[in-house]
Amino acid sequence: MENTRATVDILNDLVQINNDRIRGFQHALNDVKDGDTDIRYLFTNCIGQSHQFKMELATEVQALSNPKDVQNNSSVPGALHRTWLDLKAKFSSHTTHSILEDCEFGEDTIIKTYTLALDEDYIPAYIREMLTKHKVILQKSHDEVRSLRDAVAH
Repeated sequence: MENTRATVDILNDLVQINNDRIRGFQHALNDVKDGDTDIRYLFTNCIGQSHQFKMELATEVQALSNPKDVQNNSSVPGALHRTWLDLKAKFSSHTTHSILEDCEFGEDTIIKTYTLALDEDYIPAYIREMLTKHKVILQKSHDEVRSLRDAVAH
């Protein structure tokens, strides 16, 4: 029972960080120029990924506990990061390069969160498999963001 509760807590943390990821990429989409179609496509794809991940995570939370236990909000660190990005944008030029840097930072954060979750011994094998698949996709998206960032001049 204790391991189940701990697993539910981790899954809820992952729901929250996926919410943060969605909001972060939506925020970034608003700042990207209309002509940056590759970037807009990637950001939209990342939003779709996190919606899918959230659905899968919430399904497991509901299976392991009360359906009301799904924490479908964003995390405090995520809200603080978005506030920081808003302040940064007001006081500096928000270039495509800086937007991509901020997105890469967000991708680093979600990957670290998944890594911490996967480090827990009590996570059931079938959930570990799901989280590993998510992490592989997240790493690919991170690498695409970094590649686009490197291709854009400061």
